[in-house]
Amino acid sequence: MTSTRDQRVVVTGLGATTPVGGTVPETWDAILAGRSGARTMDFDWVAKYELPVHFAATIHTPPIEVLKKVETRRLDPSSQYALIAAREAWQDAGAPEIDPERLGTAIGSGIGGVWTLLDQWDVLKEKGPRRVYPLAVPMLMPNGPSAAVSLELHARAGSHTAVSACSSGAESMGLGIEMILSGRADVVVAGGTEAAVHPMPIAGFAAMQALSTRNDAPEKASRPYDVDRDGFVLGEGAAVVVLESEEHAKARGARIYAELAGVGMSADAHHITAPEPEGAGAARAMTFAVQNAGAGLADVIHINAHATSTPVGDVAEYNAIRRAFGDLTDGIAVTATKSMTGHLLGAAGSLEAVLTILSLYNRVIPATINLDHQDPEISLDVVTENRKLPDGDLLALNNSFGFGGHNVALAIRAY
Repeated sequence: MTSTRDQRVVVTGLGATTPVGGTVPETWDAILAGRSGARTMDFDWVAKYELPVHFAATIHTPPIEVLKKVETRRLDPSSQYALIAAREAWQDAGAPEIDPERLGTAIGSGIGGVWTLLDQWDVLKEKGPRRVYPLAVPMLMPNGPSAAVSLELHARAGSHTAVSACSSGAESMGLGIEMILSGRADVVVAGGTEAAVHPMPIAGFAAMQALSTRNDAPEKASRPYDVDRDGFVLGEGAAVVVLESEEHAKARGARIYAELAGVGMSADAHHITAPEPEGAGAARAMTFAVQNAGAGLADVIHINAHATSTPVGDVAEYNAIRRAFGDLTDGIAVTATKSMTGHLLGAAGSLEAVLTILSLYNRVIPATINLDHQDPEISLDVVTENRKLPDGDLLALNNSFGFGGHNVALAIRAY
């Protein structure tokens, strides 16, 4: 999967529905303003199940305000979010006319249709098998979002779903690159989605002590690199991009945001949840991505980090960056946008890729919020005020790491 000057993959459309905005422009404006999407949940099940965590980065714009009622009934929230983001991205790309057999989809999800699965389990227990919704199975399948987008756009080159925990969205974008470079498609709609703000996942993450418990100050809870970080904030939403071969995009006069220049993937083979503490696997993913982009380590000027705000995870990623870049680390501007959006699990990588693309396109790196006292063990140049980027040929990385030891890094080049 080598992107060369003869065959490049570019981004021509962006779409998102997130905790801080219902569209990409709304989300980007909120990010530049440093607004947090974390808020106290007003669902009755928070008290019913006596959950220890009372807040999450819930979706900003309910799907019912955007989709038809029949669409909300036939799609799990994870598919609803994906469809909303894909429609925005497709229109943003100019709704290109393309042979359906040259159009593909790759939409990842870490958990899939958990709302449908558990709701219909309750129906089965309480009302019996005849009352289970006939569309329950296609709604709960993790590939449901990619299938929904494929059906929407009549995409027949392939419909793929990476299920690799919190790296699912980024890995799906890597699959999109591969589909284009292998000649299978000219255009791929790729990204990630997640709708796991549900009592069971929250209880499960809380039992692992992975979630922040700052119930009194949700907007301050996600604080990557801060000495007082105590866990991540669960988020939900979707982010999708339209990828095209440069040749195809130029032929139709498309606006090009950036080049998705390379992808690096690796596995820790260390622990089912904990990252390898020295960051060896994550470092390999980053170096592979840079090599894949035909660049050198010194070319990287910015990293949108995975940075979930967990005590162990942030240090492990720092170790990985330092391992990959050595002394060059000190010259790389790092930001952690999960400080505002929370952690969207399978959609995190694709959302942060969209934000990295916008950073290069608009030549500005958004700040990390809630960083009051930087952990002395993490000696990174963390951006705490929006920072301008220079003109020219710039290269940035977006990191995504998932339970199970999945590591994905995307190399994104300014266009």
